[in-house]
Amino acid sequence: MTATTVTAPVSVTGDYDLDSAHSRIGFAAKHAMVTTVRGAFTGYTATVHLDEENVANSSARIEIDATSIDTANSQRDDHIRGADFFEVEKYPTITFVSTAAEQTDDDTYVLTGDLTIRGISKPVAVTFEKTGAAVDPWGNFRVGFEGAGTINRTDWGVSFNAPIGTGGLLVSEKIKLEFDLALVRKA
Repeated sequence: MTATTVTAPVSVTGDYDLDSAHSRIGFAAKHAMVTTVRGAFTGYTATVHLDEENVANSSARIEIDATSIDTANSQRDDHIRGADFFEVEKYPTITFVSTAAEQTDDDTYVLTGDLTIRGISKPVAVTFEKTGAAVDPWGNFRVGFEGAGTINRTDWGVSFNAPIGTGGLLVSEKIKLEFDLALVRKA
């Protein structure tokens, strides 16, 4: 007879820090109406509280260093840091502070919060999927989430654009926000 070991699921309830070495916060925008340009931020922090029993009590705060933008093109990055886009000398930080959390499916959640860009705060909803939870080889409890949301950048005063010859604009107003988050429970 073979013995069977059953491992009870571990609750994800707790306070977490973001493991930035295994996370990505980025965006995607249409360029010249024909291709998608993706970028990411290399400097950010986050603190998260997860409440598995009462998801509405969950919360998150993300702070992004706007100067850390990286689109794999230094000339474009410098332009985005300037007054036409983020104006990082005056507004060096982008923040997201949650105001509500809800579970919509087994592993799907919607986190609503205030996104602040260029000193302007507007509500945004981001849909997240829990991608896993495990104890790593060093004894840290980790939870992963992938999320996405769409914003209109002009709502935050990021309105630079140029018309293109075939009609349309050089840079799309709709921006897809992308989150791949590795969270580590605080000791």
